[in-house]
Parts: sequence; C-alpha cells; structure tokens
Amino acid sequence: MASESEDDEAEDFAAADDASGDGMALGGDDADHDAMEDAMDDGGGRGGDGDYDSMASDDAGDEASARVSSSSGGGDDAARPALSAGEVNDNERWDEYLLYVREYSAGPVHEVDVSERYIITVTDTAERPVHNARVVVSAAGVTIFEGRTYASGQTLFFPLAFEASEGAESFVLVVEKHESSSQLEFVRGGERNWAVTLDMEQAAVVEGVPLDILFLLDATGSMADEIGQIKDSLLSISTRIGALPSQPDLRFGMVAYRDRGDEFVTRLYDFEPDAERFLETIRGVVADGGDDWPESLNEALHVAVHQPEWRHGDAVRLMFLIADARPHLDYPDDYSYAVEMIEAHQRGIKIFSIASSGLEPPGEYIFRQIAQHTMGRFIFIVYGEGGTTPHNVSRYTVQQLDDLVVSLVEEELAFLAR
Repeated sequence: MASESEDDEAEDFAAADDASGDGMALGGDDADHDAMEDAMDDGGGRGGDGDYDSMASDDAGDEASARVSSSSGGGDDAARPALSAGEVNDNERWDEYLLYVREYSAGPVHEVDVSERYIITVTDTAERPVHNARVVVSAAGVTIFEGRTYASGQTLFFPLAFEASEGAESFVLVVEKHESSSQLEFVRGGERNWAVTLDMEQAAVVEGVPLDILFLLDATGSMADEIGQIKDSLLSISTRIGALPSQPDLRFGMVAYRDRGDEFVTRLYDFEPDAERFLETIRGVVADGGDDWPESLNEALHVAVHQPEWRHGDAVRLMFLIADARPHLDYPDDYSYAVEMIEAHQRGIKIFSIASSGLEPPGEYIFRQIAQHTMGRFIFIVYGEGGTTPHNVSRYTVQQLDDLVVSLVEEELAFLAR
C-alpha cells in the first residue's frame, strides 16, 4: 500500500503532467511551459559564493553533410575498443562554472540565471540524508519552488530562475517527509547553505532500493560511428548495475530520439524490470536520420521526464543523456530543454549528460546546464592516449565509460546506506 506521502507525490506528479500536456502534443499549447519560460530571466549573472557540500539560428550547411553517416550499428564487435570518459561536477567547481557561463558566447542557448544558488540539505536526527523530502520555498505567501531532495538529501534553489522571487527579501522554506515537517525562514543574500533537520530517524537502506534508470539516446545518423560502442557500454552498464551487491530493485527504460522528418522523433521504451528484455531493446537501436546538426532533444527530454512510469516515493530516479548534438532552438511549437530540466529537478530526477564526439560548444553549454541544474555530472567521451577533449574543462581523470557510470550509480545508492 502506498504511503500518504507517496500518494501526495503521485498527485503532484499527475498534476504537473496534466499541466504539461499528454502524448506528443507540442509546447505551443502548453500554458504551464509558456509561463515557466516567461519566468526565466536572460542572464548568466555574477556572484554565487555558496559552498557545495557533496554529501555527497542553427548552422547546418557543410557541417551537416559531414555529420550524417550510414545507419549501421558499426563494425565488428571484437574490434571495438571500450569508450573512455571524463567527468566534471559543476556544482562542486561553482566559481569556475559561473566564469564559464559568463564568458560563453559561442551560440544560442536558453539562459537560466543560476548565479544566486542556495543548497538545501535535509537530514534526520541521526544525521542521515533524507531522500525524497518535499521542499517548498515561498515568499510573501507565494510559492516559488517545489521539489524533492535527491538521495544525498540535497536539492538546489535558484531564485533568479523564477520571476516570482523578484523583490523578495527573505524566503520561507518548508520541508516534509512522512509525518515530519520543518519550517524555517532565511534572509535573502545571507547563508547560502540551508540545513534542515527533520524529527525522524531512518534505517539505513542497504539492499533493495527502488532504482529507475532511463537512457535518453540520440539515435541519428551522426551517432553511427559510435553507436556500436555506446550499445556495448549500455549493455555492460546494465548488467553490472543489476549485479551490484546492494541488489537494487532495478528497472531500465529508454527514450531514443531523432529529428523532425525522420522515421520517428521519439520512441519510448518504458521501464522494464526484466534485464534481458531491456538488453534486447538496446541491441535493436539503429542510428539513422538527422539531416542537419541539431536534433529534437527538446521534445525528447519532455518525453523522458513526463511519459515513462517513473516510480514515486523513495525511488532513486536517474537519467543518462547520450548525444553528440545540441537541440533545435528554432522549431515552432516546441518544448524547451530549460523548462524540462527545471521540471526534472522538481521531480527529483537527476540527469547525467554524456557528450559523444562532435558536440559543439552550444551543445556543451546546454548539456552542462542540464546536469548542473539537476545535480548530475557532465560526462564527456575522450580520445587518444592522452584522453583529450575539445570541451572547456580541466582537471579531470579518465576511466572507462562503463566504470564511470556504474560508480556514479553506486554513489547514489551509498547515500541511502549511511
């Protein structure tokens, strides 16, 4: 039987889905999305001195013709080397990230001002992180932000991303989990780390954590040269996560996407508890289509956030975006990746963005936005003996992509075992 808090959460999610539209209807008819987009300010902003506690018009032309390749999955399995990758946590390197945002000028993106950042950390009386606590921030009786804490017990609040915060001098924070709740008031511009202790004590969850993992995969022709390696990695990752000693209650899902005018724009494979069936789904992915550089990532991200049957309650919800191209920002009646990343954040869905070869600077900026906003990581495939990357990152270590992804999943589960 679902708990009262799970029922409330399900109602919250259902209401959000009703507001954001059903099926494949595009965002032109989406009043809730329009309102959120209108509320976004256009700045990258300056400042941001809070510490991060890790309780842890598009250019098609010649470039497009160079990118579109065959629709094969590519090559002899035995000849394919494993992919290597690096990663950066922009929430930990906050000042570096803000500098990167301020200096960015490479192409069109949706700017969401995150320079004023508050880190909300919720623990119980035993100082264990409280996962999936409901967090509400308001000012003068007006709700500005609602969200859920991640497995680390943390979430982030960015006042400048919401028009309703304009003029607010203080914020009221309400945190709830089961029968426990706490209300605190914080002066704006003061302490950037908001710590809340709920009057409850949780048992450490060592085994059987509900874990939903969704892969959001660019399946256009430009991915053909790497799709075989990526499929190998996904097969390995899925098998290894299923064999973790913590034995999570694991389900995998996938959204494959291409572009308008292709055989399909998005294709949803909903969460599947049967690992073998999911592996067959991965094996069936073929790279094709995508006649210009950007793809329909806006719509794909909307589908990935809203249409799969994500579990509520204390499920850990993770998404891995794997792509080599930025989204179209010129389509009429489209969704906005900026709105979708905010809605993923509100639902406690953590997104890890994985940049495949060929991702341009606007794509890097967008991928890092999505990962940073949802407390994920920006992951990038590296090449050559030195593990080089064209991306604007430094001080990273290189390991096999499979190892990196599995370690990130283990890190999420470890928060709950404390």
